[in-house]
Amino acid sequence: MKYISTRGRAPAQTFTQILLGGLAPDGGLYMPETYPQFTANDLARMRDKNYRELAFAILSRLVSDIPAADLEVLVERTYTAQVYSHTRPGQNPHDITPLLTLEDDLHILSLSNGPTLAFKDMAMQLLGHLFEYVLAREGCEINILGATSGDTGSAAEYAMRGKQGIRVFMLSPEHGMTPFQQAQMYSLQEPNIFNIAVQGVFDDCQDMVKAVSNDAAFKARFQIGAVNSINWARVAAQIIYYFKAWLAVTEDNQQEVSFSVPSGNFGNVCAGHIARQMGLPIRHLIVATNENDVLDEFFKTGVYRPRGATQTYHTSSPSMDISKASNFERFVFDLSGRDGDKIRELWGRVEAGGSFDLKAAGLFDKVADYGFVSGAGNHAGRLHTIRDVYDRYGVIIDPHTADGVKVGLQWREAGVPLVCLETALPAKFEATIVEALGRRPERPHDLENLESLPQRVHAMAADAQAIKDYIAAHAG
Repeated sequence: MKYISTRGRAPAQTFTQILLGGLAPDGGLYMPETYPQFTANDLARMRDKNYRELAFAILSRLVSDIPAADLEVLVERTYTAQVYSHTRPGQNPHDITPLLTLEDDLHILSLSNGPTLAFKDMAMQLLGHLFEYVLAREGCEINILGATSGDTGSAAEYAMRGKQGIRVFMLSPEHGMTPFQQAQMYSLQEPNIFNIAVQGVFDDCQDMVKAVSNDAAFKARFQIGAVNSINWARVAAQIIYYFKAWLAVTEDNQQEVSFSVPSGNFGNVCAGHIARQMGLPIRHLIVATNENDVLDEFFKTGVYRPRGATQTYHTSSPSMDISKASNFERFVFDLSGRDGDKIRELWGRVEAGGSFDLKAAGLFDKVADYGFVSGAGNHAGRLHTIRDVYDRYGVIIDPHTADGVKVGLQWREAGVPLVCLETALPAKFEATIVEALGRRPERPHDLENLESLPQRVHAMAADAQAIKDYIAAHAG
């Protein structure tokens, strides 16, 4: 298995060659040269597998340069009940991603049982073990640079803290995250973790990461690696739970399932797209945005028009307060027939502050072939959905998952199971839950006094040179 760049001007690489680096040298994102295919017989053989066995079956088709025995050990270390222990009452942590059934053909896939209570743990825990394995094998170190709108940062830091040969520099917007989210990151005291609060919005943080990644000399000198969803390994890890959920709600290997996915950077739903391309019978991939509705606008009109920093709204589903969806390039690459020249042209416009119209380019009609539909939520809708789900089913959901449920129900079809992907446990968004229900969500005992812990964070302007200087001073 080799990986190629969406922009067509980088050599094909193996999985471990692209694992640490993030962006391709030509500024594109890595994608499999071809998608491995799972037949109906393959799906049938998966039905009796546990999560670790399923993960190995899928990842072994995507990873050809880690010996199978080593990959199996890494998977076994990652997906354990001890790591994914924050389950709801009655759920079995050994399931890793338990299914929460609200009613017939309406489900929530529990993805937030990991150490930071967010779905990002599902991929990031594996990434931590993969990084440590490859660094030890090659005898080198890495400086990870990432950006977070709330959950990616803490998931990365909890996965990488204390690991040999790894330092993490995490950028986050100074406003927008909840106190719980900030405390999860800023309270970590491990010397290999560096938190930077940027005077701007998430898109500013993301732009700084891309600017550093595009500086080839600096990236090579300081061995800069990436853990954001531009990293292919994260997307690969997320593919697994689409298969797990499909297996949990079907008996027939041809039966289709629809997935509703709260979406900001398009990484989570991109994994669903790739699962569908690999043969998983998915009817619809429902892209659920909040007031930052760039993706919803695209799937309704064909126009991709990222907003500027001043037009990005701070909302009550802050992890989706994103107007430049990094992984969207991966989908448009497939949509364009894997035309690297076309992707360079389109993203050249975006990177110059512009937009593009795929309807005018004659590509938008093909979107329906990939199963994508969309919708957008807002604050009032989130509160209503949180109340409604609690009143009907006795289940408290976080505001991002509420966007997913609300939009998913708009596309629900009789006889087609609808699985809404959970984003986080409601404890991370206490203020919104109190506003919706008049009560605090339960919090795991080990995180009860999180906000009172001492915090370590460095403030910084939204300036790529500033983060380069900071990394140079602290890279060791």
